[in-house]
Amino acid sequence: MRKAIQPGDPANICYTSGTTAAPKGIVLSHNNYVANVLQSYTLMDIPPTYTTLAILPWDHAFAHTACIYCMMGKGASLASVQLGKSGLETLKNIPINIRENRPYLLMSVPALATNFRKNIEKGIREKGPLINSLFHHALKIAYKYNRNGFDKGKGSSLIYKPMVKLYDKILFSKIREGFGGRLEFFIGGGALLDIELQHFFYAVGMPMFQGYGLTEASPIISSNSLAKHKLGSSGVLVKNMELKICDENGKALAVGEKGEIAIKGENVMLGYWENPEASAESLRDGWLYTGDLGYMDKDGFLYVLGRFKSLLIADDGEKYSPEGIEEAFIAQSEYIDQCMLYNNQSPYTISLIVPNKEALKRHLTHKHLAPDSLEGIREALHVLDKELQQYKGHGHYHKIFPQRWLPSATGILSEAFTEENHMMNSTLKMVRGKITERHLKRILSLYTSEGKDFYGAENTEAMQILLK
Repeated sequence: MRKAIQPGDPANICYTSGTTAAPKGIVLSHNNYVANVLQSYTLMDIPPTYTTLAILPWDHAFAHTACIYCMMGKGASLASVQLGKSGLETLKNIPINIRENRPYLLMSVPALATNFRKNIEKGIREKGPLINSLFHHALKIAYKYNRNGFDKGKGSSLIYKPMVKLYDKILFSKIREGFGGRLEFFIGGGALLDIELQHFFYAVGMPMFQGYGLTEASPIISSNSLAKHKLGSSGVLVKNMELKICDENGKALAVGEKGEIAIKGENVMLGYWENPEASAESLRDGWLYTGDLGYMDKDGFLYVLGRFKSLLIADDGEKYSPEGIEEAFIAQSEYIDQCMLYNNQSPYTISLIVPNKEALKRHLTHKHLAPDSLEGIREALHVLDKELQQYKGHGHYHKIFPQRWLPSATGILSEAFTEENHMMNSTLKMVRGKITERHLKRILSLYTSEGKDFYGAENTEAMQILLK
């Protein structure tokens, strides 16, 4: 049987998550996996002394290659999360297992990274206002010193080095102990990581490096690493693979120009299972057209801007990727758990937001307001509105995103996006089509004068249900 299996034979059929279209069976060969593991080793070394905890679903290509095969190939150790009686119980085992396993690196996705950060900040808040204030000052100093990673401590930022060393000793090192004390870095994949989230983990001494790939590429295409990184980018390319940024006709574009990312190499899938039309659309002249928008910079770093099918499209045809805004809203606010932006050739962008119930209730308790009172519901809406306004006008984050793509209307949802209701996939990515289908009536109402009122009847009712 061993002799009968050839390198080009199918190893498995891995189905896409269906976040923007119907799921497709991606046929990956034995050679696809082996080639991609060898390509991945050109990005960073994995010593046999390393250990990791596999916290991503094992049926995901990122977990297959980066977590399992790359570790096995170097003789490194791998542990799995203890299975609970429910999905929630399994998630609660992750921090316990991390402290037991004491990993050197971890693979993550944005939703998990955001939860890690919020738990860190929650622990800091619980130590009192003095420690909380000191922590945020330490972050501010570390951000100034670290800059974008590759230029850490350069120029005038060098003056912050003594303070960063002090804060690392008295604060950041204690946070790292909660992750076992040996964690050198995370690799983030699955979706785009908010840049502020990357700065946060870099500051506390556990960098979360953005990588890029897709299942059709087995899946690793690029990544940042300890040796070479630029925060905000998706890193440098693996070797023994070609990449081009191309226009709608497949013509290669110059460095710095934005277009579709296409790759060629032994890591490219055999095709889609029993779907010749989809295969022919994605595989052309040996190139895999990824459907992702991006560009290369002059230093050889890849920047991924999002999926073409996820793009916001204004009524004048201009396009913009929503992931950065969505991740920022979630990462930078303790009151927002989930967010999806929507604009399908409309006059303005809208957002659907799932608030953090516990954080809002904490705020109301501090204000001596009952969650079920009209005053309490009004205050909860005011808190969320205030958070969103930070990105507009003269708000704290007003320079981060183009104003035209920020939501002009927001719908509050009382039901979270979950795997159970099919609005999240196994790697905690939103299934946009399902969310749009489920909440289409609410989306359409946000394009009316009544629906545009943040304090209107629909948001008031949703908040009332949420805070019960």
